[in-house]
Amino acid sequence: MSLKDKYQSALDYAKEVGAEMENFHEEDGHIVFNGTVATPYLRNAIWDKLKSINGTGTEGAAPADVKANIKVSDESIYHKHTVVAGETLGKIAKHYFDDASKYVAIFEANKDILKNPDLIVVGQVLSIPNP
Repeated sequence: MSLKDKYQSALDYAKEVGAEMENFHEEDGHIVFNGTVATPYLRNAIWDKLKSINGTGTEGAAPADVKANIKVSDESIYHKHTVVAGETLGKIAKHYFDDASKYVAIFEANKDILKNPDLIVVGQVLSIPNP
């Protein structure tokens, strides 16, 4: 299996989340994976995908056979999140920060559209602040 085949699912994922890929090719025993994504969260998610393919898990080291440069077009926030049915700020905070109590940070970052942390609406687009 070529490295390109090995990491194709990471490329597919990157495209799925809107990455603008500059190049993806094999070079000197490495896969070169360069592109730009909208937010730091998406950059981290692509790196997690690359690491999981390599078997190092999302907490592991970067794969030795990957040379990647994933740029972020908007570093001012961590991510934009569209509210779906059944979500609370606590659930959203748990997803992004592994800590439901950080809902306060999300509320504070969205005071322009939220008046009460207990009242979010399906379809609202929330700014997720940098951790």
